[in-house]
Amino acid sequence: MNLKKTAVIILLASLAVKSQGQEVKFPTFSAEAHRGGRGLMPENSIEAMLNAMKIDGITTLEMDTHISKDDKVVVTHDDYLSPAFMLTPDGKDIPATDARKYPIFGMDYADIKQFDLGTKYFAQFPQQQKIKTHLPLLSDLIDAVQSDIKHNKRKQFFYNIETKCSEGGDGVTNPNPDKFVKLLMDVIIKKKISDFVVIQSFDKRTIQIIHEKYPKIKTSFLVANKKTYEENIADLGFKPFILSPLWQMVNEELVKKAHADGVKIIPWTANTLADIQKLKALQVDGIISDYPDILVQAK
Repeated sequence: MNLKKTAVIILLASLAVKSQGQEVKFPTFSAEAHRGGRGLMPENSIEAMLNAMKIDGITTLEMDTHISKDDKVVVTHDDYLSPAFMLTPDGKDIPATDARKYPIFGMDYADIKQFDLGTKYFAQFPQQQKIKTHLPLLSDLIDAVQSDIKHNKRKQFFYNIETKCSEGGDGVTNPNPDKFVKLLMDVIIKKKISDFVVIQSFDKRTIQIIHEKYPKIKTSFLVANKKTYEENIADLGFKPFILSPLWQMVNEELVKKAHADGVKIIPWTANTLADIQKLKALQVDGIISDYPDILVQAK
């Protein structure tokens, strides 16, 4: 009798862990806010992520990561602080001639944080709300997202995190891929979000390392080329959880071949209602968009 009671207690404890959101199924359709939804808010900012979470139907927060000089994982897309949408700590424009003056990999995070990410008008995204903010640490972004989920009793969101690196950038704009992956995974493991993470990259080396050293982590291979489905998979060397092509690459044949292989297709970056509807008609498994508000409108 005691053994039966013990078994029941263990089973209930196990179910409790699952019910607390530690095991969450990947969305049937992954509706992803690209860089947090940069059509609406300053890209890759905590404010963008929190805004996207308020849009009913968004399931996944997409973002980019770089490594700073002092080995911090910084959420940002460009190798250098961009003159297009960033201002200096004293609120001045970064001249176009200084487009490569401020490399993320060449600066300590304390200095990076002083630059203004959100108040400069960005002509590419005229609807983008203007707020003064900064490039966040991945750890701080995760804390903000998880706190918001808990405080507002939201569903668990997924994180689609890109490693911004390349062979040509090794030692120049990024560390070697082994170090990049180690620093990134240290944050993810410490923050206990491994079950909710996809690591994506154009740099196959980082997701090959993830596949080998962290096999439970979902991977996504970003592609923008004229190769066939088979050629891209052969290039990577294994079947990823997701193949993420430039949206114009997607056709019925690509989707069918991927699905036959058990691979999901989540294209980037479709921004019009017509393009999003076209992709959904092809039975893709998700879409990455700068406009999460438009994305969730598409049927």
